[in-house]
Amino acid sequence: MPDYPDLYLMRHGETAWNAEGRIQGRLDSPLTSSGRQQAHGLARLVAPVEDALRVASPQGRAVETARIVFGSQAFETDTRLAEIDTGNFSGRLLVELRDQHPEVFREGSLDWYDRTPDGERLACLRTRVTSFLGGLTRPTLIVTHGITLRMIRLVAMGLPPDRLGDMPVVQGAVHVVCRQGHQIWQT
Repeated sequence: MPDYPDLYLMRHGETAWNAEGRIQGRLDSPLTSSGRQQAHGLARLVAPVEDALRVASPQGRAVETARIVFGSQAFETDTRLAEIDTGNFSGRLLVELRDQHPEVFREGSLDWYDRTPDGERLACLRTRVTSFLGGLTRPTLIVTHGITLRMIRLVAMGLPPDRLGDMPVVQGAVHVVCRQGHQIWQT
């Protein structure tokens, strides 16, 4: 198993669609005031981390969060950190989708992401995350999305794909992965 550098993983702050229970996937909605507060909290949490690469998903909610987290410090964007594409489910309310498509949600957990009509599959997400991680040579601060963050942790910790649902993500927290271990920094 590869030995990745230390990773400081952050999910973007809460968005309007998060608050409404809408699936975002590759679509976007702006950060809420709570989301901006979460980003300011993340900035305080990662302030002591020195000499780290700073990278964000190119999606608007992640870039908006990264601008707050990194302040005047430069950061890169990388398409491999984009959220999983939820296809025809994007922009729709999760509660309505569960009622209209029970066959997609029959197994619970996060397996339904593998069954979204015209969506990206988890194996594809794993491939692009593995590619991203393989190019890292130093500690890295990453602003990304819920499912992508889970997959990064899964790959970096050498866990099997069926453990994705066991990867909780706390919005407004930093998930630190080092030497295959994991901890959560919160304010």
